[in-house]
Amino acid sequence: MRKMLNLRLCFAAAVSLASLTTLFSVAQQKSDTTSKVLVLEAKWNEAYKRGDIAGMNSLLADEFIITVEDGNTYSKTGYIGHTGGGTTAVEISEMSDLKVHAHGNTVVVTGAYHEKGTVKGKPYEYHDRLTDVWMNIDGRWQLIASHYSVPVQ
Repeated sequence: MRKMLNLRLCFAAAVSLASLTTLFSVAQQKSDTTSKVLVLEAKWNEAYKRGDIAGMNSLLADEFIITVEDGNTYSKTGYIGHTGGGTTAVEISEMSDLKVHAHGNTVVVTGAYHEKGTVKGKPYEYHDRLTDVWMNIDGRWQLIASHYSVPVQ
């Protein structure tokens, strides 16, 4: 009886240790993923601000779709053409309150966004909420969808 009890305790301890190891590994992977995606968010924001077409092209998936503040949607090529066309001068492009939600090979980033600049010489300013969806495609994180909206006042 005593041997059976010891065997059960050893088995329970082994299962608990394996579970903790798995949980730690998953948490570590999520932390690494979170860090990588936040770096990519910053790169995308900077590429947008500079009108860096090559930078945006490398970060956006071919099937990328974005909804911007006025409700218009753009594909990857449409968005790059729209933002890289030289008619927009971005002075401020800041993200804050970013939250990262990792789900396997997909990551959803939410947060606040502030942008100020000029379009064709006319000033504009947005205070938005954002949602970005990143996916690991062939070992590379790429942005597949983005949505910016102006909160109701």
